[in-house]
Amino acid sequence: MKIEYFGHSCVRLTVEDGTRILIDPYDGIGYPMPRLRAEIVLCTHGHFDHHYLEGVEGAREVIEKVGSYDRGPVHIEGIAAFHDDVGGAKRGRDIVFVIEDGSARVCHMGDIGELPRADLLRAIGKVDLLFVPVGGTYTVDAEGALAYIEAVRPRVAMAIHYSCSGCSLDIAGIESLCKLAGNRCARLNVSSFDTDLLPRYAGKVLVAERRTDAGE
Repeated sequence: MKIEYFGHSCVRLTVEDGTRILIDPYDGIGYPMPRLRAEIVLCTHGHFDHHYLEGVEGAREVIEKVGSYDRGPVHIEGIAAFHDDVGGAKRGRDIVFVIEDGSARVCHMGDIGELPRADLLRAIGKVDLLFVPVGGTYTVDAEGALAYIEAVRPRVAMAIHYSCSGCSLDIAGIESLCKLAGNRCARLNVSSFDTDLLPRYAGKVLVAERRTDAGE
């Protein structure tokens, strides 16, 4: 499975049969998302910085509801969660997506705002790669992100939803996470990689470069 990171919470997965799955396309955060192509789009919730469908070309399906979806060799599980720590009363619901294609099993936490709970962890199960927000304010912060990493115990985790150059949102940068994670934090000088490379980063929390072009 190929992973491409386009900034904020936006990730594109290219699975074994070539299908491209784009998660959480964004707008209005201070820097632009490149115009991207994907066959399937997953939106963890309806906020502007996770639901910019107008910026996506070629999509034949948008999945934005909890449920199980089999699309060829790909299985997608949408799991109910909350955008805050008060049962959705402040910011509503969030969908945690688990995507599996036979080569890898990855989990995208969206704008998770609640701390780990047993039934959510059971639903997520074992994953090779966990995308977890770290910026706080609207999601869990660095400490909450590490709580998820320690609870889920993925092979590798990757930070999303944090402030970087050009970001206008009131969220923290990556520094707090790297300070707490210590030598587990691994900064990549690339924006895309294959999950075949994950064993080399076992136990690490990845910080990837943001891809600024549309890629393939």
